[in-house]
Amino acid sequence: MPIDVQIDDIVQMRKQHPCGSFEWKVIRIGADIGLECSSCARRVLLPRSKFEKRLKKVLNREVDLGR
Repeated sequence: MPIDVQIDDIVQMRKQHPCGSFEWKVIRIGADIGLECSSCARRVLLPRSKFEKRLKKVLNREVDLGR
């Protein structure tokens, strides 16, 4: 079952980015997941299967109030 992530969620990955950050912002969802580094703003595109293996936890979930 796929992990439920949404755009603008902040996620923590298992491995550290070369800039030193573990935190990423989700910017695209689909068969591939687009991520932006919280520290250096580098953008990467990961296949969903690799994303799910590398994900440690969802840190901050943006709440949509339906307005």
